[in-house]
Amino acid sequence: MAYPKPVRLLAALLLPAATLLPAAVIAEQGPAPLATMPAAPPPIGLPQLQSQLSCPALQQRLLATVGGQASLWSITIADSQGRLLADLNGSRPRIPASNQKLVSTAYALDRLGTDYRLSTQLWRLNDGSFRLTGEGDPDLALPQLQRFAKLALGSGGGSGQLPSLLKLQIAEEPRQAWWPQGWHPDDRYYAYGAPITRLALTSNAIHEAVMNPPSRLQNLLQKTMQQQGAKVQVSLISARAPLPGDAVLMHQENSAPMHNLLSLANTESHNFTAEVLLRQGAGSWDLGQAIQRQTLWLTEQGLPMQGVRGADGSGLDRANRLTSRFLAALLLRMDQHPYGRAYLASMAVAGQRGTLRNLYVGSPLQGKFYGKTGTITGVRAISGVLVTTEGPRYVSAISNGASSPNNTIGLVLREAQNTRLCAS
Repeated sequence: MAYPKPVRLLAALLLPAATLLPAAVIAEQGPAPLATMPAAPPPIGLPQLQSQLSCPALQQRLLATVGGQASLWSITIADSQGRLLADLNGSRPRIPASNQKLVSTAYALDRLGTDYRLSTQLWRLNDGSFRLTGEGDPDLALPQLQRFAKLALGSGGGSGQLPSLLKLQIAEEPRQAWWPQGWHPDDRYYAYGAPITRLALTSNAIHEAVMNPPSRLQNLLQKTMQQQGAKVQVSLISARAPLPGDAVLMHQENSAPMHNLLSLANTESHNFTAEVLLRQGAGSWDLGQAIQRQTLWLTEQGLPMQGVRGADGSGLDRANRLTSRFLAALLLRMDQHPYGRAYLASMAVAGQRGTLRNLYVGSPLQGKFYGKTGTITGVRAISGVLVTTEGPRYVSAISNGASSPNNTIGLVLREAQNTRLCAS
């Protein structure tokens, strides 16, 4: 997979002295995006995916399309009323690859809302030292780091003398949490397998993965501040250590808003962003706990959970298991969600945008299919919303081991687009 360079602008917030707040006050206030987010409607009363096939003609076309490789495919096609138009091994768990991102982004969007931004913060402790904390902003870059250094040095508009020794803590996750355990060691060296950390300059990737992000950050901070003539001591501290209640927020850098983050994860299939969104949505950077909370939420949505297993937020872990019925039901559920438009807008578009930009160009599918692709060795998947003259159709196709899967997926989408097959 290829990922875009981080070119989105960050919204920087410089807090004036009069508005500096201690950590205890901020904690009492709670996260603003959650406080203002409207409650999601209960799944009761919403269309649910039905279990009985309702379009035999489309089912026959589906069987003819996959031919002798039927056992290697799971395919589900449903409409906006929840009717199961066609289904092939729809309840069989498969490795979903990056279709897993549809799960983590749906969860994060529901939990955090459309206006949510990841924050990176500089705190002043009561002993005069500073602590840098973060939430995994994928676009954090050197200019933002320089602003933090300037504020810590007291030169953000002031004229005071430099301290004799400036102490700065970097709050970061332990090394054993940087990668999901199931990620293959060879993948970790590439940009798409960069370590998942809270303070990640350009998503911990240049041309390849930065293998020790805290060390790189430490060196850059020391160099930046020493250039200003300061004597600096930069140390690492666990991000899971509580922030003192009397710590004062000095400066905050905010990420692009949620819709940008969703698009980065789904349109461009950015693994790092998907992992961060899962953790922030769950309110825990313990991956096991985050997966557990996400699974509970999915169950509460009334989705078919049999065989579903989460292992990470991006789909790089081959221990993930999803069914095509689950994915079709999730797409149907999110289409009824208050933030459904933002979810749909985050996907690639056939022949136009993202990982689908070069597929189905000039075909009837161009501009009509909004979806998420998934590709790892031996796995090809696609799930999304197909716009038809009879309304949306929710399509999920996952192959584990099939030959020529791309061609088969194209044929499946074209058959699903043929509304005459299911005319009432």
